Amino acid sequence: MARDVWKPNVTVAAVMEDAGRFLLIEEQAYGALVLNQPAGHWEPGETLVEACAREALEESAHRFTPTALLGIYSTHTAADDITYLRFAFAGEVGPRDPARPLDRGIVRTLWMTVDEIRASQARHRSPLVLRCVEDYLAGRRHGLELFTHFF
Repeated sequence: MARDVWKPNVTVAAVMEDAGRFLLIEEQAYGALVLNQPAGHWEPGETLVEACAREALEESAHRFTPTALLGIYSTHTAADDITYLRFAFAGEVGPRDPARPLDRGIVRTLWMTVDEIRASQARHRSPLVLRCVEDYLAGRRHGLELFTHFF
């Protein structure tokens, strides 16, 4: 007899800060334009750190080098009945590559202050957007040595 197995979707997110502003993406989701960190799904054959760097580049056209884990978060979206397990990273932001197109569905990137992010909560893709920024500002950082991948 087959058993249903519950599996959350594993995602990574880049909390990208420069001079007190945070890079968010504006993307089409759930029939609206929403704000999110550059984020996406962990793909086979990648480490979580590699996945975060790749997603940041694809969604923002900025190179991003993760240097610390901010936290591990979970959320459930009723709209699609999916639970997400997010690994959020802080790191070093490189320059934007103006020739690089943004991922499909990404409208633009925005550099926002924390006050602007707090004021735009109704447009956040999930409550994790603000929570990750708040954890970043609170100085939460965990070493990348926490991760061990066997392929």
